[in-house]
Amino acid sequence: MKIPGISLAALAASLALAGCGNGAEPEKAPAAAPVRVAVVEKAPAAASLRAIGVLAPADEVRLAFMTGGVIRTITVEQGTPVKAGQLLATLADDEVAAAVTQARAVADQAARDLDRGKALLADEVATREQLEDLTTAHQVAQAQLRSALFNARHARIEAPADGVVLRKLAEPDEQVAAGQPVLIVGNTSSGWIVRAALADRDVVRVQTGDAAEVTFDAYPGRTFAAKVTEIAAAADPQTGTYEMKVSVDAADARFVQGLVAKVTVADPDAESVAVVPVTSLLEADGRLATVFVVAKGGVARKVSVRTGRLLGERIEVIAGLELGDQVVTEGAAWLDDNEPVRVLGGA
Repeated sequence: MKIPGISLAALAASLALAGCGNGAEPEKAPAAAPVRVAVVEKAPAAASLRAIGVLAPADEVRLAFMTGGVIRTITVEQGTPVKAGQLLATLADDEVAAAVTQARAVADQAARDLDRGKALLADEVATREQLEDLTTAHQVAQAQLRSALFNARHARIEAPADGVVLRKLAEPDEQVAAGQPVLIVGNTSSGWIVRAALADRDVVRVQTGDAAEVTFDAYPGRTFAAKVTEIAAAADPQTGTYEMKVSVDAADARFVQGLVAKVTVADPDAESVAVVPVTSLLEADGRLATVFVVAKGGVARKVSVRTGRLLGERIEVIAGLELGDQVVTEGAAWLDDNEPVRVLGGA
């Protein structure tokens, strides 16, 4: 039926205005729920091995005096950096100096006796045998003098290379025997290592040459490349653990002896599997669970998955997801299937 004088368009506009006049508002689209996500990725099926260790120079030299005696001076303390050739300690040289004086006097007398013997032999007063005995005595005296001078030179300890004093094992005025270590110096020019202790269940999982990563509290947020260089063949009798040495690339960092290090060694032979964070799982029942996946269009779709081994804070996914899928890790408990979501930054 046609209403005279009023078109259909005008009627529709009038009805719309009437609706607005009654206080009705147009329906709004639901707000997207904020969520955080993680990507389905591959990871070793075996959990990485982790250990705590202490940073030290790669080479350690135990320094001692060639002869025994009383220590006169020690010029360094534990932790002191040293330069090659720097004087570190000396012995009281009274006895050493007396030995040198005695050896030199004996050598001088032997030289004079030899010269006199040659003159007597020329005058046919001494025999050839007597001259040979004097020659032997002169050679012995010279050898004793060289030995005394050698000991005198080694009545002091000098740094063999640039490094740092790791341990001080004696004090001034202390009596030490020949060859008894007085100082242990680390050669920093040969690089740095981390010494870490491993339990028996872990030492069998590591091999020399395995790649590793090292972190220090002194350098937060920074990871240093490393490599396993040595593994003890026997356990420490006191602790029952096995020492592992890991060489660390310092790059441009300033390392000092004693930094506490966290070492992570990945198993190179471990099978790679798809994993997701444990926090993404919902309604888990044995090996079955559900997760929310952010699909195209920014909506969350509930997906059933089959899980496998627990790998630390992540879990293996056997079926239900593809590599690269984004699973919701925070905010999933308040989501409905096909609900719009807004992905927040950060993990």
